[in-house]
Amino acid sequence: MQATSFQVTPRHNWTLAEVNALFALPFNDLLFQAQSVHRAHFNANEVQVSTLLSIKTGACAEDCKYCPQSGHYNTGLERERLLEVEKVLRQAAAAKDKGASRFCMGAAWSNPKQRDMPYLIEMVRGVKAMGLETCMTLGKLEPEQAHSLAAAGLDYYNHNLDTSPEFYGEIITTRSYQDRLDTLSHVRDAGMKVCCGGIVGMGESANDRSALLMQIANLPLHPESVPINMLVKVEGTPLENVADLDGFEFIRTIAVARIMLPHSHVRLSAGRSRMNEQMQALCFFAGANSIFYGDKLLTTENPAADADMQLFTKLGIVPEKRQDVSDEAHALALADAIKEQQNPPLYHAAG
Repeated sequence: MQATSFQVTPRHNWTLAEVNALFALPFNDLLFQAQSVHRAHFNANEVQVSTLLSIKTGACAEDCKYCPQSGHYNTGLERERLLEVEKVLRQAAAAKDKGASRFCMGAAWSNPKQRDMPYLIEMVRGVKAMGLETCMTLGKLEPEQAHSLAAAGLDYYNHNLDTSPEFYGEIITTRSYQDRLDTLSHVRDAGMKVCCGGIVGMGESANDRSALLMQIANLPLHPESVPINMLVKVEGTPLENVADLDGFEFIRTIAVARIMLPHSHVRLSAGRSRMNEQMQALCFFAGANSIFYGDKLLTTENPAADADMQLFTKLGIVPEKRQDVSDEAHALALADAIKEQQNPPLYHAAG
């Protein structure tokens, strides 16, 4: 297969055999093809930078086996209520000062309650007023909730498929695969952009990784953002002792996602703290062009912001610019981040 086959029109009719064939390519051939597709659609030396804040932590009713926030497992995580709007906006302002272009807010819920919606809408409006892109992940959404968030100015909604339909029941039993697909449909119908990816390294087979990417690529519209997470094993969860996924297999997953989703931002997401600089660099070469920035991803660790910016400098990468932010502002934010030598507590769990 040649890279040019995938550069013009995104496909929505992938077969499992085709995806498995991509994974089976020699490593250098796969990365060359992925980089070729990447350069056809993106600046190869820009990476979109987002910040993720937990606005409500712990006691989730879902039983996702990877998640320390599930109320089904004892991980030592304390339950915390929805953050006050003012605190969220202070965190968003700090994230913007550090060079983030998108502010993501995550709540450990099965779904938001109606009593919470006014506060969520106020958060969206406040963050949007700062000139940041807005993203939320709140669990399952009803159609009217999706429309309310869209009307408030929410740009992106994150709702991952997590894994293949075949392996899904081994990881989650409290919500069906169709429930997740329905929420994605409600988000699209409301006019929001979609952030949808999955987690690898949960004990799934290679076929499951192919099937996950096939599900995402065969959605009616490709997600604008596709986070690829490496499982972060947390003591107290059922997956705490699962075998590690080989690093090359993770890089292959990034590369195949880039080829299949040529217009999407592919986010190098959870698990980066366990990756050395060389592995992250290969992921960027394979087509990853988005990261979460800050020392926490909800409740799990993430590389410190200054370490990310120092790596960007080594690789000649710069944060992707929003159209309404000047080159000078981004240059200043990048310089400030590189000079920063301490890890500011901007992204701790909600509390």
